[in-house]
Amino acid sequence: MQKFKSIFKTEKPIIGMIHVKALPGTPNHKLESSQIIDQALSEARIYKDAGIDSIMIENMHDIPYIKGGVGHEVSSLMALIAYLIKNETNLPVGIQILAGANKEALAVAKASSIDFIRAEGFVFAHTADEGIIEAQAGDLLRYRKQINAEDVAVFTDIKKKHSSHAITQDISLLETAKAARFFLSDGVIVTGSHTGEAASVDELKALKEVLDFPILVGSGITQDNVLTYLPICDAMIVGSYFKEEGYWENDLSYERVANFMDYIKLFNK
Repeated sequence: MQKFKSIFKTEKPIIGMIHVKALPGTPNHKLESSQIIDQALSEARIYKDAGIDSIMIENMHDIPYIKGGVGHEVSSLMALIAYLIKNETNLPVGIQILAGANKEALAVAKASSIDFIRAEGFVFAHTADEGIIEAQAGDLLRYRKQINAEDVAVFTDIKKKHSSHAITQDISLLETAKAARFFLSDGVIVTGSHTGEAASVDELKALKEVLDFPILVGSGITQDNVLTYLPICDAMIVGSYFKEEGYWENDLSYERVANFMDYIKLFNK
């Protein structure tokens, strides 16, 4: 919890997502790098002006994703975007690089002086759209040590969305979280089964009762349900709800972010 508190100065921080436009070399890539950067910075300014607590960037438009090993054309541009957003906003900034490109994300975080990464496949294996994602905790944290990036927090998805967990169906979410804690995760991220789908309240309550480290909700948060999740988590990652009409591919809405932040500040004190 100490690393979490050193990054976030707000109680129960709200982390707003920036879905970076399709990057060079990916099938949907169309924009010049300068346009991709400008779009990401524009969204960062919207978040900052609307009162967000933290920002995370992700290459969600790079479909279809590959399993780790993204090219330098992706990680280098993400590093530049992350650096510029950090300097522009002075907020806690994190990154996820899809799919399961956790070492690349950690390298970007170190190079750009941002604060945290979101890692898939930290403990146990699962079957995702991209294939079988193996556990990476051992390699990832050794790499963090090697590049002197131990100040970068690694928040880890458990029973990740868009994935089959049939192989580990006899291992509960709680036991998965305990394994992540034992393997030195800095916090676990709990999601619904798909983008925008809410996480299970009962499962989160069970985690909160037992675990002594950060629990983040990673999908499905809206202004209608945020008060349900506020007492049973330590942070919330919000993406889809902040977009026009609540759909992740649409433009970021200042009004939706500002109204949400004004609302939650009435209760998050």
